[in-house]
Amino acid sequence: MNYETRLSISYYKTIATLHESHKVYLVMHQATHRIYVKKILDVYSLRVYDQLKSAHIPGIPDIVEYCEDNHTLILIEEYVNGKTLLELIEDHELTPELITSCLLHLCDTLSALHSMQPPIIHRDIKPSNIILTRDLIPVLIDFNAAKNFSASSDKDTVLLGTQGYAAPEQYGFGSSTLQTDIYSLGILLKEMVQSLNAPLSDFDTIIARCTQMNPKDRYASVTELKNAVLSSQNRADRITPDRQTNRFLPPGFRTHTPWKMALGTLGYVFIFWLSLTLQVDTTSSEMLFAYRISCLGMLLSIVFGCFNYGNIQKFVPLCQSKNRIIRYLGILLLVIALIAGFILLLSVVENILVRS
Repeated sequence: MNYETRLSISYYKTIATLHESHKVYLVMHQATHRIYVKKILDVYSLRVYDQLKSAHIPGIPDIVEYCEDNHTLILIEEYVNGKTLLELIEDHELTPELITSCLLHLCDTLSALHSMQPPIIHRDIKPSNIILTRDLIPVLIDFNAAKNFSASSDKDTVLLGTQGYAAPEQYGFGSSTLQTDIYSLGILLKEMVQSLNAPLSDFDTIIARCTQMNPKDRYASVTELKNAVLSSQNRADRITPDRQTNRFLPPGFRTHTPWKMALGTLGYVFIFWLSLTLQVDTTSSEMLFAYRISCLGMLLSIVFGCFNYGNIQKFVPLCQSKNRIIRYLGILLLVIALIAGFILLLSVVENILVRS
């Protein structure tokens, strides 16, 4: 690192630590007072960052400055304000429309990267590496695993990527290609769809094509993938019911699956029959009606709480846990709270009727 570069980097003052183990910091330029992100990388491709700095591709942070010092890269890049896609997935805040928009924007970003000479393969596309701005535009970050595509390479010698999102060829079964990013997009799309409150099958064919073991069986390019997404969306707009209405349908009817609807119908008929034929030792017809309505509310609370009707589970943080036992405990607490609410309401109604 020469003196001029060292002086330039020194103008950035660290004001917060974003990720200590990954050496990612929030910094402020002392002259302009603008906020940036500083990264210290041990694994990187200098050629990739050369290309990114000169290209200014929409959908990725601008590279402001970088310098290499003793096999370490000090990188200053644009600070992107927003929430990660991982946060939106965990909070169940995605909608089918937002998933489609996000996927189309990512296709445009990757198309620009794949069109460079030589092409850049990101190789680490995952929810935590995508930030959605306030305008809900996805920004792809973290290019430390990125590499240039080489048609002459036989296989990847080192796994750089994240388990669960990395394509099979990244584990030594072949060389990373443009289809490597397409595989990761398919896994990403699958995870986004699974976070929806109501199951969605619009993207099943696209996910299956993206995540084929053999890269040759995947989409040939992200442009082809984008066209498939647009075609799928056009078909969905023509043949599926309005999704806004689907959100208000009770569990069992949201997917329009015949056997689920039949089972749901039997379940709801049983719940209503059990509640409205309930016999209670009371001399007041009004109180008997209150008991029956409360019973109906408590039984429906069990169904709605367990199946996350209206994304009600978001009000209990335990329900968002990745640990299955903790998540089930959160659902149990939610159901108990809902039932307790009806019991409290019943006692209030009883007191009012007694006084009158």
